[in-house]
Amino acid sequence: MNAFDTPENAGHGALLTIDLGALAANWRMLRQRAGTEASAVVKANAYGLGIEPAVTALARAGCKTFFVAHLSEAVRARAVAPDATIYVLNGLAPDSGGTFAEHDLSPVLGSHEELLEWAGFRQSGAKVRPAALHVDTAMNRLGLWPGEGLDLAREKTGVIAAAGIGLVMSHFASSEVVDDPANARQIAAFAEIAEAFPGMPASLLNSSGHFLPNCPSYQLTRPGYALYGGNPTPGKPNPMRPVVGLEARIIQLREVQGGMQVGYNGTWTAKGRSKLATICLGYADGYPRNASWTDRSQGGSALVGGVRCPFVGTVSMDLIIVDVSDAPTDAAVRGAPVTLIGGELDLEAVGAGAKTIGYEILTSLGRRHARHYVGL
Repeated sequence: MNAFDTPENAGHGALLTIDLGALAANWRMLRQRAGTEASAVVKANAYGLGIEPAVTALARAGCKTFFVAHLSEAVRARAVAPDATIYVLNGLAPDSGGTFAEHDLSPVLGSHEELLEWAGFRQSGAKVRPAALHVDTAMNRLGLWPGEGLDLAREKTGVIAAAGIGLVMSHFASSEVVDDPANARQIAAFAEIAEAFPGMPASLLNSSGHFLPNCPSYQLTRPGYALYGGNPTPGKPNPMRPVVGLEARIIQLREVQGGMQVGYNGTWTAKGRSKLATICLGYADGYPRNASWTDRSQGGSALVGGVRCPFVGTVSMDLIIVDVSDAPTDAAVRGAPVTLIGGELDLEAVGAGAKTIGYEILTSLGRRHARHYVGL
C-alpha cells in the first residue's frame, strides 16, 4: 500500500509529509549551539508548513518567543501559543495598536514614525508587551540607521522608554557566506548598538548566523529556514534534520519515439525511445514552472524507485512529465508515488533544479496537497 491508498489522501494528487518532531529537534540543536534562548521565525505560514501545527510543536519543545512578518500571522500564532512573546517583523502599520493590544503582541519598530506612534499609544494607557527596536546594519530594507539607533540610546527625551523597548535587533545580509567581509562589519556595528543599550536583550543571529565564527549569540537568536530542514551552511553537509517530504502520484504512462516533442510548445524532444510518466503536480501546487526541462536547459527531477529521473517539457498548472526510462519497472506504474522532495532531493537540490532557492520552494508549497503531520 502506498501513501495515497489511505482514505484521507485518496482524493489528492500530492502528499506533503511534515515531521514536527524533526522541526522541534532542529530548534533544540540551534538553541544548544547558540547557548542562549532561541526563538522561532514562523512567518509565511511557518515557511509553508502551517503556523498552528508548527507553533504548537515548537512551544511544546520549549520555545517561548516567535517572530512573524504580518499582524494577521501573529494573531494566528497567539491562538495556539497563549503565553508566548510574539513579534511582528514588518513593524507597526498605522493605527494598528489596538490589534496589538487586543492580542498581546509586540511590534518590531524600525522608524521614528513607528516609535512615536507606539509611544503615544502606550502613553494613552494601553497595556501592551515590550516592543523590539530594529537597527539596520547592512540591508537598507527596514530599520533605523545605526547612527539613529545610537542617538536614541543617548538622547534625553526618553522615546525609547516611552515606547517600551525590550529588545534591540538587526538582521544579517550575508551570513550564509562565511567569508563575506560584510559579516564582520555587521557584527562590529551591532556590537556598538548593543553596548549603547546596556541591560537590554539583543538579537542578531539568523539561521546561518548560528554557524558564523566569532559571532556573539547575545540573549536571543532568530532561526527560520534551518528549523524547517534548510541548509544554513551552503556548500557543506546540512547539519539539520529534514522536515518536509513531497510525493505525487503517477496518473499515466506512455512511450514516445525519438524526435517526438513533449509538453506545451514542444520544448523538449525525445532523443530516442523513452518511457514517460505524467505526475499529478504542477505550478498550481507551488512547484515552480522554472523547473521545466527543455532542449536548451536542464530543470527539476523526481525520484522514482530511488532513481533520479528528469522532468521533460514544461511544468504545467497541474501536471509534470517525468522521463522514467531508467526507473525500476515496478516503481513506474499507474498510481505509484514519486518523490519530489526527500532523500537526495533536499530543499537545496530542488531549488537548484528550479533555478531558485530552497526558501522559495518551502514557502510556495500549495494548499492542494494532502498534509500529513508526523512526529507529534
